[in-house]
Amino acid sequence: MNSKTSKPVVIAGAGPTGLMCAIALARQNIPVIVFEAEPALTHDLRAGSYHPPTLEMMAPYGITDRMHDTGLQVREWQIRDKRGEYIAQFDLGLLADVTPYPYRLHLEQHRLTPIQLDILRTIPGTEVHFNHRVADYTQDGDGVRVTVETNGETRVIEASWLIGADGSRSVVRKGTGIEFEGFTWPEFFVVASTPYDLGQHGFTMNAYVSDPIEWAAVFKVPDDGPPGLWRAAFYGDPQKSDAELLDPANIERAMQLLVPRDQPYEIRYKSIYRVHQRVAQTFIHGRALLAGDAAHLNNPLGGFGLNSGIHDAINLADKLGRVWHGENETLLGVYDRQRRAATVEQVQKMSIRNKQLLQERDPAVQRQHLTELMAVAADPQRARAHVLESSMLGGLRRANAVT
Repeated sequence: MNSKTSKPVVIAGAGPTGLMCAIALARQNIPVIVFEAEPALTHDLRAGSYHPPTLEMMAPYGITDRMHDTGLQVREWQIRDKRGEYIAQFDLGLLADVTPYPYRLHLEQHRLTPIQLDILRTIPGTEVHFNHRVADYTQDGDGVRVTVETNGETRVIEASWLIGADGSRSVVRKGTGIEFEGFTWPEFFVVASTPYDLGQHGFTMNAYVSDPIEWAAVFKVPDDGPPGLWRAAFYGDPQKSDAELLDPANIERAMQLLVPRDQPYEIRYKSIYRVHQRVAQTFIHGRALLAGDAAHLNNPLGGFGLNSGIHDAINLADKLGRVWHGENETLLGVYDRQRRAATVEQVQKMSIRNKQLLQERDPAVQRQHLTELMAVAADPQRARAHVLESSMLGGLRRANAVT
């Protein structure tokens, strides 16, 4: 493949990963068509925390600056027990010498994708089509024939490559037959958002509360502007129906267990979802390439899922762009090895560890873990090593060294 081809790269999915792939490829003068099954950008309430390397990767495209217009800079985060007796608080400012963004930036995913789409539409040679579902495809050594459905009609697009950024139920991944290895957690995650200020109770804008059953993950998002919203994720009993889990009384109970108060909580949003830990056996199948949730899924504790999808997109666009302009297709194997290494050795392990730490059932073991983390946080050298890993910088460096 070289720059003389007239066949575009087709991307299934206009989420953060698909749009990031499109922007990064288009900036290399590669024609791109994005097909999204939904009628418009989705309003996803789950993700919204961006780590330092993710902000670094998006900065050259003008995305990061625009995110800062409304995003919240979160320099400190904590792990604590329910009573607030054990609090380990970490400062990302310790990384100021290795990243221009020594903090997490909180901005809802549905506020990121409009920025990406706006930037993409300014680049010549790009197309984005909503209400268009990638339904099937066939491929050979010269390209991919992508079948797209819209309004009950189908058409076939001749593409050079097909990128599956079409989420956990990816049509592209299923078409490859690639095994999606891993498991699904038995419990649900229940998420509720409130304007009540949890910061006045000692919570940093990103905090994790350890408890055998009533664990929680808390972070603040900007919403429509000050004062913003505090979003909390809780354990959802798998024996209960969706209606029971989202019942106002159940949400109120969970919020009162997090921070008791005399008045009921105002709840702006609430949702429920299952959580998976899965990784595709390979991210490449001929000219079909996987990225983001189509390639891997993990629980949200640590905020790694959306970030790793952006990392996939930047890495893939770099390798595919070089192949497009004449380099050997074996470069795509490097993408597969680097991103699978980052996913398996960092994202999966850390997200599973975080969940197990929060729901530790032995009180003595829980106190031991938290006491150790408090000691780490109090030691600048150990704290720096800890935030280097939890910020994804350490694991990303190791993965990018894979050849």
